[in-house]
Amino acid sequence: MKSIKLFVLLGIIGLFAVGAKFAMDKPVEKMNMEKPMGKSMMDAKVATFAGGCFWCTESDFEKVEGVVEAVSGYSGGHVDNPTYGQVSSGRTGHTEVVQVTYDPKKVSYDELLDVLWRIMDPTDPNGQFVDRGSQYRPEIFYHNKEQKAMAEASRDRLAKSGRFSKPIHTKITRLEKFYKAEAYHQNYYKTHAVRYKYYRFNSGRDQFLKKVWGDDMLVKQKMGKKKMMKTSKYMKPADEVLQKKLTPLQYKVTQHEGTERPFSNEYWDNKQEGIYVDVVSGEPLFSSRDKYKSGTGWPSFSRPLVTENIVNKQDKKLFMARTEVRSKFGDSHLGHLFSDGPKPTGLRYCINSASLRFIPRDKLKQEGYENFASLFK
Repeated sequence: MKSIKLFVLLGIIGLFAVGAKFAMDKPVEKMNMEKPMGKSMMDAKVATFAGGCFWCTESDFEKVEGVVEAVSGYSGGHVDNPTYGQVSSGRTGHTEVVQVTYDPKKVSYDELLDVLWRIMDPTDPNGQFVDRGSQYRPEIFYHNKEQKAMAEASRDRLAKSGRFSKPIHTKITRLEKFYKAEAYHQNYYKTHAVRYKYYRFNSGRDQFLKKVWGDDMLVKQKMGKKKMMKTSKYMKPADEVLQKKLTPLQYKVTQHEGTERPFSNEYWDNKQEGIYVDVVSGEPLFSSRDKYKSGTGWPSFSRPLVTENIVNKQDKKLFMARTEVRSKFGDSHLGHLFSDGPKPTGLRYCINSASLRFIPRDKLKQEGYENFASLFK
């Protein structure tokens, strides 16, 4: 079976024949996973991902800040040193992959996983977009137990988020061998820019991703201004999921900057020990140890539990300048920040109960927040 991507290219621009591409086939080099790196690369790590057409996957990963290089190749099959022609037939068991060398000081494996989910369709085990067949199946090839655990956790978070209406069908498999693809395929998006752009546009990939992810597709790019998308084990579900998950008040407050009534909300006078997390994403926000009686009728805290999970924005609504408080990963409206709080911070985080979920100290481990249990010993 000939590669479908070739037919797309032929049908659109007619610039080259199938034979021209297969004429470039030659025995490929097997990547030596044990080959020592130079001094400048001593801290670099390697990840291997399959997301359909490796021209596209390589292009997307090479744009991410912290990625040193992405190399196109083949993994997951039963034939040694396969050629592109063999792999594209669908009979070798391989799938097109990219091997990503990255600087963990600039980008984490978790963040690379979040990039992967945003550049392919993880629900389609039989190919990707216009490219059909197992040779284009999505798959994560882990290099060690740590990567395996992180990949499984990331996949589970994605499944629970409701971002996709179909089940997630992306396998997580131990990497046995990686075969580097022919030189013709490396950096194809640069060396054959026009052909690549025609192929990519007509593959339907970007249209699908834009529909699913919207503005959440943004990643931190080299020499660019795009921001890193919100990546962690905490993820904001799709809007239709939120509307089912949240009460009308919770949805109004978190998604449309609403405000609940004082003195008649769930946590304003809660005195239990525990932590408060974002009702949308679950990210930890505040601790009962920093909660105090402000007299305002809303939960008030003198400081965040995890500073990095709090985002402050200028709010000019109601004809006054205030500081809005939002969560980092859930992007939930939480409340406002004032400078009339108690010492030592002098701050008052005035938060809506509807934006929070309380986790009592005796349920921290059960709920997956055991790292905060030591606060209450």
